[in-house]
Amino acid sequence: MSSEVLYGITFVLLAMSFIKDRGKTKKALKKAYKSLLKNLSMLVSIMVIMGIVLSIIDSNYISMIFGKESGIYGILLGLGLGSVSFMPSFIAFPLGASLLENGAGYPQVAGFISSLMAVGFISLSMEAKYFGMKTAVTRNSLALVASISFVFVVWRFM
Repeated sequence: MSSEVLYGITFVLLAMSFIKDRGKTKKALKKAYKSLLKNLSMLVSIMVIMGIVLSIIDSNYISMIFGKESGIYGILLGLGLGSVSFMPSFIAFPLGASLLENGAGYPQVAGFISSLMAVGFISLSMEAKYFGMKTAVTRNSLALVASISFVFVVWRFM
């Protein structure tokens, strides 16, 4: 689906919302704008760092570490890095695409992205504060098992 179609759908839905309740729509747009401004510095910083890292690191090096030839080592590295990293999804997915373009293998990137999105060892203490340590560890462990399962599915079919 092209971005023009998505923008068109978004515009139509926004117009429908505006027709139904102008006040709520304006309030939602203000919240979205404030959220954008709040996250903009982080977004720009991560994109700049990602650009610098990808320009410094040779695609041969990415292939060596995360390429198809890296096998289980590359998958474990991807799972490990993803589990301890903290990155929003709107940065993680383009990073995954960049890794693939630079020679990384699908299972390795799948391990990295899935554990990045599901496992949060960095935020474990905060999660434990709200849900309890047992629940936080259980959730993260199950998320890691799910990521590993996902990797095997990708490995099998890609």
